[in-house]
Amino acid sequence: MTRLAIVGGAGRMGQALAEGLAARGHTVAVLVDRAEPAALFGALHRVALEAVEPGTVGAVVDFSSPEGVLASARWCATHRIPLVVGATGLGDRERLALESTAREVGVVVAANFALGAVLVERFAALAAPYFDRVEVIELHHDRKADAPSGTALSTARAIAAARAAAGRPAMRDPTTRETLAHARGAEGPEGVRIHAVRLPGLVAHEEVLFGSPGEGLTLRHDSYDRQSFVAGVALALAKVTAAPGLVEGLGPLID
Repeated sequence: MTRLAIVGGAGRMGQALAEGLAARGHTVAVLVDRAEPAALFGALHRVALEAVEPGTVGAVVDFSSPEGVLASARWCATHRIPLVVGATGLGDRERLALESTAREVGVVVAANFALGAVLVERFAALAAPYFDRVEVIELHHDRKADAPSGTALSTARAIAAARAAAGRPAMRDPTTRETLAHARGAEGPEGVRIHAVRLPGLVAHEEVLFGSPGEGLTLRHDSYDRQSFVAGVALALAKVTAAPGLVEGLGPLID
C-alpha cells in the first residue's frame, strides 16, 4: 500500500481520512497542517509540504483549502508524486495549477468521494432527458465555507450535459416574482436551480428532484459520517499513478 502525506491532516476530514486509510492498509506517513493534529495515527506532523522529504511518501491527499491545493500542486509536480484532491471551493487559478501538475504526474480531483454521491450524479444524468424540470438541493454542516457545494455544481453540469445531448432545451423558471430575493436559489447551467442549506448536525447530503406533469422522481444521498469518503479516496489512490494525466471526478474510475 502507499505511504501517504495528508494535507489538511488536522481538520475533521483529514483526521477521518488518516484513520480510515490506515485501517485499509495504507501507511499515513505525514499529516501536513499548520495546526497540531488531535491524533497522528502513527504519522509525523509537518506544517507544510516543503518540510516533507519527497522520498518518504508515494502520494499526496489534499483536503485542505484552495491555497493549500496550489502549494500541493507545485510540490507534487516538482517531485513527480501523484496527487488526489478533495478540497472544495476551487477556482480557475487552482484548476489551472492542477492541469499544469497533471502534465508531470497523475492527478485525481473530485467534488465528492462518497461512492453513493457519484452514483447519484450518474443516475441524475440518466434521468435528466426524461423530465421537464429538475432542481438540486445540497445540505451541509454549517462550517462549510463555500456554497453551493462542488458536488451540487458537478451534478448540475452532468444534468445539463445530458439534456443538451438529448436535444432538450434549457429550462426556464416559471417564477416571475420573488417576494424575497434569491428565494428560488441560484441558477446553474441550462437553468438547473441549486439550493444550499447549512445547518449544524449535518455532514453532506444531496437531493435531486425531477418533475413532469403527473409524476416526480427524487434521488437522495446522505453521508452521515466522514468515513463515507474513505472508500472513494482509496479508489482514487489505487488508480492514480506517476504517469501524467488528470482525472476529474470518480465517475471515470467506476466501471
